[in-house]
Amino acid sequence: MDIAISKNGVPIRLTSERWQHITMGHPEIADYYYDILETIENPDIIYEGNNDAKIAVRKFQENFTKFVIAVYKETSKEDGLIITAHFSNKEQKFKKKKILWKQQS
Repeated sequence: MDIAISKNGVPIRLTSERWQHITMGHPEIADYYYDILETIENPDIIYEGNNDAKIAVRKFQENFTKFVIAVYKETSKEDGLIITAHFSNKEQKFKKKKILWKQQS
């Protein structure tokens, strides 16, 4: 298990159970474990997700037309967990969601 610190200063856990879930559903991201953690810590933007989840989005460094998407939940001020993660090339998919945080240019 590894931990990333969210923009709110909350430790966000990536458990082995969640990693297995992510890689079974999205095998293309299996080699990008640390990119998911980096997306939580240094996103380009964070959107409001469903059921208090947050959606961290970061341009993929190897291909700037792709985005790493990491969905996580801060369950308290001291704990949180990654729910799922995947690649996307459709940033507009999130444009209708409320922006919670955005990287300043």
